[in-house]
Amino acid sequence: MNQGRYVFSQLTDFLPSRIFDRCISGRKGNLRVRHFTCWNQLLCMLFGQLSGRESLRDLLVSISAHKPKYYHLGFGKNVSRSNLAAANEQRDCRIYGEFAYVLIAEARGCCLSDPDFTVEVRGSVFAFDSTVIDLCLNVFWWAKFRRAKAGIKLHTLYDVRTSIPSFIHVTDAATHDVRGLDLLIYEAEAFYILDRAYVDFERLYNIEKSNAYFVVRAKKNLCFRRMYSRKVDRSTGIICNQIVKLTGVKQAKACPGKLRRVRFHDSEQDRTFVLLTNNFDLPAEHIALLYKYRWKVELFFKWIKQHLKIKTFWGTTPNAVKTQVYIAMITYTLVAIVRSKLKIDRPTDL
Repeated sequence: MNQGRYVFSQLTDFLPSRIFDRCISGRKGNLRVRHFTCWNQLLCMLFGQLSGRESLRDLLVSISAHKPKYYHLGFGKNVSRSNLAAANEQRDCRIYGEFAYVLIAEARGCCLSDPDFTVEVRGSVFAFDSTVIDLCLNVFWWAKFRRAKAGIKLHTLYDVRTSIPSFIHVTDAATHDVRGLDLLIYEAEAFYILDRAYVDFERLYNIEKSNAYFVVRAKKNLCFRRMYSRKVDRSTGIICNQIVKLTGVKQAKACPGKLRRVRFHDSEQDRTFVLLTNNFDLPAEHIALLYKYRWKVELFFKWIKQHLKIKTFWGTTPNAVKTQVYIAMITYTLVAIVRSKLKIDRPTDL
């Protein structure tokens, strides 16, 4: 019965607390902790994400207004600014990272497919991209990006069908996007949709060796030799559908097999795109449509920056920043799980 219970405590009931306890014990998160445990820290940070608090002081002012309800909200005996700040800085952020992946797996299993996704493929469809979050260099000196700017980069593997991120990695903003591919474990028969920043044929060939497929936008200086062409229907926007081999010395050595080159014109944007893929079975129109779905990861970045607190941070150390990012992802997946289990209609801005 939820009668008389606070909405926040009803939401946190969907969190698997026993699994979180295993994450804590593996990292010894509650070692020498008297009353403000990792669970209390998680709920305080979740409350801040859901209520849109701008700073740590703002969060504590909001929490302290509910002091008689601490027990029922799960905040513990007492919450102070120093306790929460110390917990964010000192407790291993990997505790919350591991718990985020638990919720991600649950959300991907219970969330329905996006009705806008119409391409019939056997495996999963992922869009991989990264976004930069600007920071103040004087405060976040460890995240130096440019001469007078700091920043972090959020590398994200986004499940296009379920609208759930399946992989999150935080680095400094100076790290090149393509290095994020080295951290992925590829699923067999899955499609990985990439922008041209990820054109590295040695890394793309690793996707092929994992029995997976990639769709990547080609660079203008691509050196290739056309082997033969397939018939196309130009009314669909497809200009050419070719089977090619790379002719550049380094590129041919890194990716010795054949590739498929699809050129199509997007009438909505009035732009022409050239795509490379190692899949030779799907129609060329479906390859072009898969690349269009890559835009969903950009919408995801826009949504979390507008609705979650990942642009302003409540701590200045790398551990505090990563803790807040992981808890933001926990918040996102928790809302998705609640929406799916209660069968709430999808918001128009998600």
